[in-house]
Amino acid sequence: MTNKKITYSKAIAEIEEITEKIENNELDVDLLAQNVKRIAELIKLCKAKLKSTEEEVEKILKDFDE
Repeated sequence: MTNKKITYSKAIAEIEEITEKIENNELDVDLLAQNVKRIAELIKLCKAKLKSTEEEVEKILKDFDE
């Protein structure tokens, strides 16, 4: 799954899924670093989507006030 096509909701769900596996010791140690890296990528993607949405909402509100 490419990061550009994943939705915010799906990214959060994947983060939660991986986190749960880590917390329940369900991940093999050989896959741990790979999964932590994936979580980091997903968090970065979510932050970017939140920032983009915030900027868009601010622009809409600014245009509304004019």
